[in-house]
Amino acid sequence: MVYKRFLTRLLSFWCVLLVPFVGHFFTEEIQWNQIDYIVAALLLGGAAAVSSWIDHIQLSKKSKSVLIVLFLIFFLLIWAELAVGLFGSPLAGS
Repeated sequence: MVYKRFLTRLLSFWCVLLVPFVGHFFTEEIQWNQIDYIVAALLLGGAAAVSSWIDHIQLSKKSKSVLIVLFLIFFLLIWAELAVGLFGSPLAGS
């Protein structure tokens, strides 16, 4: 059951990768290379693993909710840094 839930999350998170893949056929503004897809797949796969782990641990609903919100904030900050260099760190290629 837990394994099936993890696979469902993993596949749904990786479906997010279809957006830039399909989008680059219609516009010149999306210019992803193989490394971009690999990094995004690793980041989304890690997000699926962490969210499944948070769901699996024995905590109250309130504690799980707080952990999920904190993780989502962290995930979105990393995603924004990689996408546009929000903080100007070397991670974004600045």
